[in-house]
Amino acid sequence: MTAFVRVLVGLVALFFVVFGLRFVLTPEAMAGGDFAILPVGVPGLATVRGDLGGAFLAVGIFAILGLANRARTWLYAAAIVVGTIAACRIVGFALDGLNRVTLVPFVVELVMVAILLTGARRLPTA
Repeated sequence: MTAFVRVLVGLVALFFVVFGLRFVLTPEAMAGGDFAILPVGVPGLATVRGDLGGAFLAVGIFAILGLANRARTWLYAAAIVVGTIAACRIVGFALDGLNRVTLVPFVVELVMVAILLTGARRLPTA
């Protein structure tokens, strides 16, 4: 894999790990910020920490494992998770409508999927 693609995959991993940790450690700030989620009480905070924090951390860990072990399967796993999130946004566009606020994360997710898939295809196996 070229160094440039490795750096891009590393940045995707870093993004997901940092945001995952932020969801776990500061769920109120993360949910109420750009994510427009209103966690209700302890159960809501647990959902933000567990579901969002866990999913973001998992994607970041998958990408790190793919880079560290030269195992493209991990990059495919990360791409599947992010791609599924993007696909579910399409359902939201169809049912709830489309606006700029919802379109931006969708485009970012598609770019991240493209980076992860490019990394998986260019990664020399161990």
